[in-house]
Amino acid sequence: MAKSKWNTVKDKLTLVEGWARDGLTELQIAHNLGISKATMEKYKKEHSDFLYSLKRGKEVVDFEVENALLKRALGYQYDEVTKERIVRKDEHGKILTDIHGFPTYEMVVTKTVKKEVAPDTTAQIFWLKNRKPEQWRDKRDIEHTGNVTVNNPYKELTTEELKKLAALDDGDG
Repeated sequence: MAKSKWNTVKDKLTLVEGWARDGLTELQIAHNLGISKATMEKYKKEHSDFLYSLKRGKEVVDFEVENALLKRALGYQYDEVTKERIVRKDEHGKILTDIHGFPTYEMVVTKTVKKEVAPDTTAQIFWLKNRKPEQWRDKRDIEHTGNVTVNNPYKELTTEELKKLAALDDGDG
C-alpha cells in the first residue's frame, strides 16, 4: 500500500487556499501538491480542513469576479497615466550618475487623463439572467390550467367519407 501524503499536504493548507484564490484549478492544485486528482477528492472527503481551505480560497475569487462583472456592467472611470523616463539632475542641473558614471533615470508622470468605460450590455444581460432568472431568462415556463377545446368539423365523418374528402383535395375526384 502506498504511503499517504496527507501529512505533507496538511502543512500546505495556507498554500492551497492561496492557489485557489489565485484561480488555479483543482487539477493544478493537486499537481502542485504532488498528488493525483483522485487523492485530492479523497482528501476533500476525509479532511474537512482541506475542503475548507479550497472553498475559502475560491470564495474570494468568486467575489472578485462578481465585482468585476458588476463594474463592467455599470461602466466606470479610471485615470490613464502617462510616464516618461528622464535623466536625473541635481538642483544645479548637473546629470546624476551611478557608480559606473552612467546617467541615472527616473520615471515622471507627464500626463493624466480621466477615461470612461461605457456600461457593457452583454455584462448587464449576463448579470440579470443569473441574478433574476424569473424575469430575465430567455426560456419561459408557462403552465396551463383548465380545459382545451378543439373544434373539429370532421369528427362525425366516417373513414370512407374522410378518404373521399382527401381524394377531392388531391384533385383526383
